[in-house]
Amino acid sequence: MSWKLKTLLLAMMTIALGCGFLHHLVAPEILNFERLHIFLFNLCSGGTLLIYFTEDKPQLSKRGQVFLGLALAFAFCAFMQWYIPALIIPLCLAVITEKVRMTHFDCCFPRALFSRQESVARKFHQAALLCLSLALIFSSPVILNSVYLHWFTIEKLKLDTFFLGFSFPISLISMSVIFSLMRNDGIQITAVFKEAAFWTINLGVIIFFLFILAEFFISQVVIATILFLAVVYILYLYWQKGIRLQQKTFLTSGIMFLLITSITGIAYILLSFSQYYTQEISHPLLRLHAFTALYGWNLSGMAVISRHADFPIQLHSQKLIILHWVTVFILCPLGYFFPLYAILAVVCYCWLLVILFFNHSTVDKRLVFVEDEVLAAPTQTPQT
Repeated sequence: MSWKLKTLLLAMMTIALGCGFLHHLVAPEILNFERLHIFLFNLCSGGTLLIYFTEDKPQLSKRGQVFLGLALAFAFCAFMQWYIPALIIPLCLAVITEKVRMTHFDCCFPRALFSRQESVARKFHQAALLCLSLALIFSSPVILNSVYLHWFTIEKLKLDTFFLGFSFPISLISMSVIFSLMRNDGIQITAVFKEAAFWTINLGVIIFFLFILAEFFISQVVIATILFLAVVYILYLYWQKGIRLQQKTFLTSGIMFLLITSITGIAYILLSFSQYYTQEISHPLLRLHAFTALYGWNLSGMAVISRHADFPIQLHSQKLIILHWVTVFILCPLGYFFPLYAILAVVCYCWLLVILFFNHSTVDKRLVFVEDEVLAAPTQTPQT
């Protein structure tokens, strides 16, 4: 990855977090920076990294550059509430995403998702691209209905809530990285459980989303608990089967962030249907849930795919992991409510990104070769 792209990603991701704290300076009723906070991290940075990783080229391709430019335009139009271009741009982005997917996986219909011969890592990879393209396609009718037509209204499905869905493709590609870095022990029951984990994560999130819209309390708790247990199993599986590369400790830390995301999600559901559901209690919990999901779990996967051919960069450093946890778990949630902590959060986050993108050490060519083999390049033979 070129230093220019690294610098651009560093700037976008730092500004993304900063936008999440700008309500301290500008009231959301005047100008709401939440959409820039969401789009700059999930779609502009995460989506571009997904395209870059899938194409597996030393530099961001022309197609990737067009994707990034259009994603920035979409983010700005959605932020400024210029909805006419915001109806068109995501369809163009979806076309680019689908072209990348069909080129990489050599198919139009994703039949490999249902094949026992396809590795779970590649299934998660293709699912991430599909999820991104579907989210982009659906965003146009959602905007059209929410802003102009008003054919139907769902209390839980507001426009800003829908935009949060752009974080899911990054979560899926992070899962792809984790499963690609597991040893293949040839045990049939392990392969079955890996397959079950793939479908539990993907179908579970979809069903969970539908239950949220329908406001089915018990069903939400059940599905959220199943997703939590699936994450626990993935953590156990990765700890036991994960290849001993320097990414392992950092990605294990990322799964721990995902566990906290699951726990806070269940806690928020229980709280929302209780007599103790107040803004003073629910809002801090919701913010902790969001920060650990985006800047904890998703950032872990994004860091690895951005540097997968450029190791070692000391991702297993205890100081780096502590900095990540202090920033995401303590400073970011506090920063949402207190301006001083917001400044500290942005500074520490920027420092963390500088390390992730620009830190160098003596490159172990053997290690780089191993990572190229296991990180699901389009030409490699699928593993289970």
